[in-house]
Amino acid sequence: METGMPVLSVVEGIENVLDRHQRDKTAIIAILQDIQDEVNYLPEDALRYVAHALDIPLSKVCSLATFYKAFSSKPRGEHVIHVCLGTACHVRGAVRVLEAVERNLGIRAGETDDSLQFTLETVNCLGACALGPIMVIDGEYHGQMTSAKTKSLLKKMRAGEAA
Repeated sequence: METGMPVLSVVEGIENVLDRHQRDKTAIIAILQDIQDEVNYLPEDALRYVAHALDIPLSKVCSLATFYKAFSSKPRGEHVIHVCLGTACHVRGAVRVLEAVERNLGIRAGETDDSLQFTLETVNCLGACALGPIMVIDGEYHGQMTSAKTKSLLKKMRAGEAA
């Protein structure tokens, strides 16, 4: 992780987020979510800045940032792909869908590609069991996925078409 102070544009973004939440310590999770939305992850420098600005121990801010799976301390891709591995999806072939994504992107679950275009994550359940196997890309649900549908969808995304 980085050390030192974040660059000025990031500091301005963090200040804007803090101001939007009126520097309310009880809004720390929402503040961290908004910062992650701004820079696509939670750099250590940003966590330090927030801890100092809100007068919260850094250990508390870091524990929140590492406890919730929605937060990432590593840069994430422009497109975040979630593949459901819950029971309903699993029995309908979710593992094959995951393998197709991994093969097509050249990354494994939990990784981001070198170009920061794609991040691949797995989840235990997306709550859309009837659509399984299901994959969510940038918040958009894609149900009844197969290896072929996965390959086609990723090809379209790479070509710049909407998911």
